Amino acid sequence: MTGLRERKKQATREALMDAALRLALERGLENVRVEDVAELVGVSPRTFNNYFSSKYEALAARHTDRVRRTVTVLRARPAAEPLWEALIAAVAEPWEHALTSPGPPDADRLALTRLLAEEPALRAEALKAQFAADGELAAAVAERTGADPDRDLYPHLVAATVSAAVQVAVGHWLRSDPPVPLVPVLREALHRLAAGLPAPHPRTEGDTP
Repeated sequence: MTGLRERKKQATREALMDAALRLALERGLENVRVEDVAELVGVSPRTFNNYFSSKYEALAARHTDRVRRTVTVLRARPAAEPLWEALIAAVAEPWEHALTSPGPPDADRLALTRLLAEEPALRAEALKAQFAADGELAAAVAERTGADPDRDLYPHLVAATVSAAVQVAVGHWLRSDPPVPLVPVLREALHRLAAGLPAPHPRTEGDTP
């Protein structure tokens, strides 16, 4: 069981992440300073720097936390459950947990999120976070399949393709007009990946895009 000190540290970390996102959406990322984030949470800039090296890392850390939660959920799934069923449930769970509503997002907030996602510095930080987190997911897949994460290709291939599917699903969600719920898009992407990405049927006139 996590101790009180660790729970307080995690609460501060999450508060800093939430504050960075809130300010970035309200002001634009270029107008957010570390001092602003710290002030909103009620801590010092030095405390912020104990958790994150920059505002970009504070925002990108959400990806790392989601993957770590996915790993925890995956390890808790029934051992007899097929790998991809367990993976789809485990990958979707952090997103379901984080969303305040299962429906489509507010259009204005979605537009701001699109702009934020296009920031080059944030994209670079997110990519760095992704590489670090994929190793943890690969280790969990290796445990479940009996593979050796140091020698076998399979767990790393699974982790990388799952990560790519999540990126594609989020990108599709961000571009959707009108807005659509995220989790069904994410699950669809993972189900298609699990099925081996069979080619879709050719579109015919009158099909919905």
